[in-house]
Amino acid sequence: MKKPDIPLDEEVRLKTLRSLRVLDTSPEERFDRLTRMAKRMFDVPIAIVSLVDEERQWFKSCIGLSVSETPRDISFCGHAILGDEIFIINDATTDERFADNPLVTDEPNIRFYAGCPLRFTDGSRLGTLCIIDRKPRSLSNEDLEALKDLAATAERELAATHLATLDELTNILNRRGFVMVGQHSLNLCARQRIPASLAYLDLDKFKRINDTFGHAEGDSALTVFADQTSTVCRDSDLFARLGGDEFVILFINASADTAAGIVDRLRHILTEYFHTRDPGYHIAFSCGIVDFEPGKHHSIEALIEDGDSAMYENKKTKSSCEQALQG
Repeated sequence: MKKPDIPLDEEVRLKTLRSLRVLDTSPEERFDRLTRMAKRMFDVPIAIVSLVDEERQWFKSCIGLSVSETPRDISFCGHAILGDEIFIINDATTDERFADNPLVTDEPNIRFYAGCPLRFTDGSRLGTLCIIDRKPRSLSNEDLEALKDLAATAERELAATHLATLDELTNILNRRGFVMVGQHSLNLCARQRIPASLAYLDLDKFKRINDTFGHAEGDSALTVFADQTSTVCRDSDLFARLGGDEFVILFINASADTAAGIVDRLRHILTEYFHTRDPGYHIAFSCGIVDFEPGKHHSIEALIEDGDSAMYENKKTKSSCEQALQG
């Protein structure tokens, strides 16, 4: 058996794949529709939209298999993403690269495989739309064109996912993306009993920046805040702009105390940033931090709501202190 080689652009490819925030998300009809069409069009028992991660291939949509992923080392799709054309194996038992592959010698007993690489807008090959049969076969030129058309549709759906879940200004998750990915993360934390916490951030007196320096500078300030906040977030954390000047961070495997320490570090970084550059204003924020309680927070929206309430109390306390000092 031959393990698939690593693409030359692997680092960029993986970064692009993970930026989509689609790995380990729930099934979606728009992808399931494509695998149903592929199964029917090519009369195969198995059709998959597969994404190749660092150590595994994960199935965003799969018909005909009971598993949701397999190791990358034994995957056919790992070979398919090495080129731009459809990767075809007419009979795996006669191909020295796959004859002793466990996916061939055991379930699902692959004989025929055809996988069309799924390319993102930056050219990265993220995975495949593939069809599999348990008997040897071949595809006509017309079949190949049809498979390419289905793969192009899958590519458009991946691009649409990216655009629909990202905030256009700051290029971080928007509310829709945060709710979608955050809910999955909370479900995982609840099942595995992993702690999580949420920080709800609201910029203080942000309207003054827009009124004094203009909306273009206000947009720049929001981008700076997002960029600086991203530097303190860990790879496992989810950071999003809910709208306007409101942001949220979901900390995975972190208590509220841990989250508070990270938020304090963010305050320090922002102070240093605006002290060094002195654009005529600085960014401060009010913050509410809450622990995820599975018995209480049945949805990510419920956790956001509690974070919002905690932030509002923080903002009220700061306002009262300011008034007392002025008095």
